[in-house]
Parts: sequence; C-alpha cells; structure tokens
Amino acid sequence: MPEAAKKLKRKSEARIRLLSQPPLDWPLAIIVLTLVVFGLVMLFSASYATAYYRFKGDSFHFIRQQALFAAVGVVVMFVASHVDYHIFHKFAWPIMAVTVVLLIVVLFMPELNGAKRWIFLPIGGNLQPSEVAKFAVIVLFAHIISINHKRMKTFAYGVLPFVVILGVIAGLMLLEPHLSGTVLILGIGGLMMFVGGTGLVWFGLAIAGVVAGVAGAVVLVPDLVPYAMSRIESWQNPWLDAQGDGHQIIQSMYAIGSGGLTGLGIGNSKQKHLYLPEPQNDFIFSVICEELGFIGALLVIFLFVALLLRGIYVAWHAKDKFGSMLVVGVIVQVTLQAVLNIAVVTKTIPNTGISLPFFSYGGTSLLMLLGEMGVVLSVSRQGGAEKV
Repeated sequence: MPEAAKKLKRKSEARIRLLSQPPLDWPLAIIVLTLVVFGLVMLFSASYATAYYRFKGDSFHFIRQQALFAAVGVVVMFVASHVDYHIFHKFAWPIMAVTVVLLIVVLFMPELNGAKRWIFLPIGGNLQPSEVAKFAVIVLFAHIISINHKRMKTFAYGVLPFVVILGVIAGLMLLEPHLSGTVLILGIGGLMMFVGGTGLVWFGLAIAGVVAGVAGAVVLVPDLVPYAMSRIESWQNPWLDAQGDGHQIIQSMYAIGSGGLTGLGIGNSKQKHLYLPEPQNDFIFSVICEELGFIGALLVIFLFVALLLRGIYVAWHAKDKFGSMLVVGVIVQVTLQAVLNIAVVTKTIPNTGISLPFFSYGGTSLLMLLGEMGVVLSVSRQGGAEKV
C-alpha cells in the first residue's frame, strides 16, 4: 500500500475513534463552565479598582489576563477530555521529576512579596510550580495506589513511598516559603491515601508523631510558643493588631457583614477600594458576600458542592482504579482549597493565604484547574456510566 494511502487510512481510523467516543459528561462540564464564567464576572468586579490604582488607570489589567487564560484553559479542558487518561499512568514519575526540578529552579528566582513562588518566563508572564506540584502529586499517588491497591495496608506499600514523596515536595515548598500550598498538598495526599486504602493505624501513628513533634518543638525552641500564641490571639481578636496581622480579616468581616441577605449589587463593594488587601485573590469571597450577600455566598458553595457530588459519581463509575483515584485527587484538591479559603475569609481558621478555585486571580492556577477538569471528563468518557 502506498505511503500516502497508509497516512489517509490512519487519519480515517483516528477520526472514527474520536467520533465513536462516549458523549461528554455535560452535567460536570456545565458546572465547571458556570464556575469559570461566574469567577470571571466576580474577578472583574473585585479587581477593577485595585487594577486602576496599581496599573495607571488600567482597570482591565487582571480580568484581561484571566480571561485569556480562561479561554485557553477551556480549550485545553475539552481537548484533554478526548485524551486517554492512561497516558498519565506511563508518565507519572517523569511528571514528578519535572515538578521537582521546577520547585528547585523557583528557589533561585527573585522574591515577590517576600516569597519565591514564581518562575518568570522570558516571553512574559510567570509560572507557579506549586500549581504543577498539586497535579504531579495526584497523578503519582493515583499511579502508585492503582498498582499496589491490594497492599495498601502495609507500611512498605501504603505509607513509605507516599511519605517520601510528600516530604520532598513539602520541603521544597516550605523553602519558598509557601505554607498554604504545602498544607493543601499534604491534605490532598493524605485524603488520597485514605481513599486508596492505607491502614487507619498508620494515620493514628502519624497524628501521634505530629503531636510529639509539636511538643518537642515547644521544649527545644521555647521562642516558638509566644510567636504561635501571638498569631492565634491575632486570629481570635484581630483588633489586637488592627493595622498589622488583623487588618485583612477585619476588612473581610466588614465586607461580609455589609452584604446582608442580598448584597449591595455587583460592582458596589466598598471594601475593594483599597481597604481589603488583595480583593482579586485570597479575599475575593469577601467581595462576593458584600456584593451578592448571603444568597450569592450560598450559590458559590452550592456550585462547589455540585462539583464534589458529580466528581464522586465519576470516580465511582470509573473503569479502573487509576481513573478513580485521579478523579478523587482532582476533586479533593478543588473542594479542599475552596473550603480552606472560605474558612479563612470568614475567620473560621487563621489566615493561610490560599486562593479560591476558579475565582481568584492566577493564570497558572486556572489553566491547571481546567486541564485537570479535562482529565476528569476523560475518565468520565471512558467509565461507561450512564450520563444523568
């Protein structure tokens, strides 16, 4: 057969495979697209005042870049939904190796706001390796769990490899420093281990080890006690340092309280006018509460709960352990990050500097999130479950 005919045949076969794939999981896709659109609307509302003051009258600085990443990310999501997710099975370790290199490289980058979290690209823009690290941990944990799922209750297979991986990633991220990202990755890893079948006894020993470590630190480094207590007191009563550690949470409470039931209306937030620090990022939920009120806050929470429930459905119907664990990892990442962010801005937990998925400004984060959603859609396509 002539070479040209062979190429034409291969193209036809590829087109047939593409067209014969199961339909897209539209309930999941609609939830994600709603989060993206809602997030862009609220980001513009929350950011235009800060952008105007910071970037010489350019009110569209943040939304322009975020909209571009959103458009690219949606394309990536739909393309990824057609890619066989098992390709990540083969490249789990190389992806982690690249991630470790990126986390080392970022330590040699210039500081921004007291941390080295971004690799500044020569063409423009920047890359945040911690966002890549989340996906790398999810892929590698899913890979290891799917191979050793019958031996997960043993220390050698169900604990040791995961502790080593998390130790390396957490250690590099703490050097940036990036405490909130470290906490999130440890949470993702721990929950994937739990779902994957790691014995409960090991979790009990881990908790005991943490308690012993804290107690040892208190004895060996007594200066930590007053420092930790001051941070806890500042969280419990932010008015103790209203112009310092307590400033963000005070302004956040003002914003949330001003919103009432129905809010002041989109665009009418007062706290975003340089009162609330970083309204386009960590504290965007405060602006949502101020402008859309309690009803708007419930809508945001409802969307994340809907994403969680649909993710559980997809994971349950996945055709193999690897696909199931991939979905578990991605959905845990999104929902855990949302819970932590909302808990911070509502003063439920101390400030950890964590962003709200799909809403907070950040191109790398949004692009990675949408790519991960594409992987979940790919698992759903191949799961063989009836779409409801």
